[in-house]
Amino acid sequence: MGQVKNIIYALLVLIDNVNERIGNIAAYLLIPMTCIISYEVVMRYFFNAPSIWTMETSEYLLLAVVALGGGYTLLNRGHVNVDVIYSRLSERRRAIIDCITFCLFFAFIGAFVWQSWEAAIKALRIREYSPSFWAPPVYPIKALLPIGAFLILLQGLAKFIRDLAFAIRGEHLFDKPDKVAERPGSTGQKL
Repeated sequence: MGQVKNIIYALLVLIDNVNERIGNIAAYLLIPMTCIISYEVVMRYFFNAPSIWTMETSEYLLLAVVALGGGYTLLNRGHVNVDVIYSRLSERRRAIIDCITFCLFFAFIGAFVWQSWEAAIKALRIREYSPSFWAPPVYPIKALLPIGAFLILLQGLAKFIRDLAFAIRGEHLFDKPDKVAERPGSTGQKL
């Protein structure tokens, strides 16, 4: 049993590390996006010479950040949560609720992976371009959607395994020690 636990722990740490690294790399895309938007503001309002490429480029960069940062956000508990009742529950009851709602998460994100994969394949097959005057290729950015959705799916699965273990055993079997201390309402100790 100890070896299975170690394998699961290693797999979950791998998922966490992949999402952590990809999320941190994706965050750097905000720098060129900010530069592009700043350039457009200067050109448009100071020189009355707007560009045709800046809006779509900044949108594509933002889409890449959002798509690739979703798993990172889930890892760091950054997604919106309705805390009216949830925050008043014990940590173990929150884990039980998260296990129950995982079915909804899995259905939604599974459908999103499937649909975005089909859209990406179709866009790549026809070499889809934007219908704008500038007409940049759309297929590279559409390829990021199923990748990002898959990363969210993996991180959601990791969260589910951790929540299920905590709901059953009342202890953080698969969390890194630093993550246990970061949990809201957690003392880092067993219940």
